[in-house]
Amino acid sequence: LLHAASAGLTDEQKEFQKVAFDFAANEMAPHRAEWDEKEIFPVETMRRAAQLGFGGIYVQPDVGGSGLSRLDTSIIFEALSTGCTSTTAYMSIHNMCAWMIDTFGSAEQRHKFCPELCTMDKFASYCLTEPGSGSDAASLLTSAKLMGDHYILNGSKAFISGGGDTDVYVVMCRTGGKGAKGISCLVVEKGTPGLGFGKKEKKVRSSCSLGAAHACVELARDHLTVRKQFGETLSSNQFLQFRLAEMATRLVASRLLVRQAAVALQEDRDDAVSLCSMAKLFATDECFTICNQALQMFGGYGYLKDYPVQQFVRDIRVHQILEGTNEVMRMIISRNLLMDS
Repeated sequence: LLHAASAGLTDEQKEFQKVAFDFAANEMAPHRAEWDEKEIFPVETMRRAAQLGFGGIYVQPDVGGSGLSRLDTSIIFEALSTGCTSTTAYMSIHNMCAWMIDTFGSAEQRHKFCPELCTMDKFASYCLTEPGSGSDAASLLTSAKLMGDHYILNGSKAFISGGGDTDVYVVMCRTGGKGAKGISCLVVEKGTPGLGFGKKEKKVRSSCSLGAAHACVELARDHLTVRKQFGETLSSNQFLQFRLAEMATRLVASRLLVRQAAVALQEDRDDAVSLCSMAKLFATDECFTICNQALQMFGGYGYLKDYPVQQFVRDIRVHQILEGTNEVMRMIISRNLLMDS
């Protein structure tokens, strides 16, 4: 199973995958429970990850990025999230913000923001969701009005990963009419007059689904080989053997679909939106099932904070909601299918 994560990869991909797995095991996993318990934003750990090139993975090299592909990125994030899935989830958002500025920003913006984002000397947050608009993102109310040589930004955002701890905010706002076509994106720096933060929500923390499921399959496998019931190890129970096999199959199938979608996105193919929606829907559903089944295998111990499986279950559940709920993914997939008929 562990070799399956490297199957079909180039030598270069296997190398940076190993670097990411090692970093996850040595720099993230030992601190995962403490970060969760104390709600720590692990700045220095992420900066060490950035020294390995993980701060701007698919940002262009001329502004400090690693210049890797979307497939490379998915490989790295899966490996990192086996160490701490919620921290890796934030890093994925940070990388996306850096890519947005790199891709759509002016030359001045690229060279001003991207180098420090790639080293993680500065951190970024993506600001789309509002108190009154979640899945219906096109109905957002935050507005930006041009006044002379600057914009006046007015509105509120919610559920912003890293909000208050980060330095750069990529803010989706309305500069035109109703609907998606009236939305623009502004970069707002920390310290901008009028920028304020509410109380930190007591959220269950988010995660990268594949890495969490990967870790839970390993944890379940190891638990079955040492835990005894009725005089035998749990691994001798055929039902649990079959359940473990199902979990591993769900993981590998999810990984393959995510990687296929990453390739389609990188190649800007016509089926990229549908494949990405399918990957998001399938992988988040299946990987939550994997983690939940792993917890069940641990019995009551699975609910103890001394065992990491409970944190993976808490971390992964939100992925069926964020970045477009899985119900919205179904709408996108079905709409594209019907358009093709």
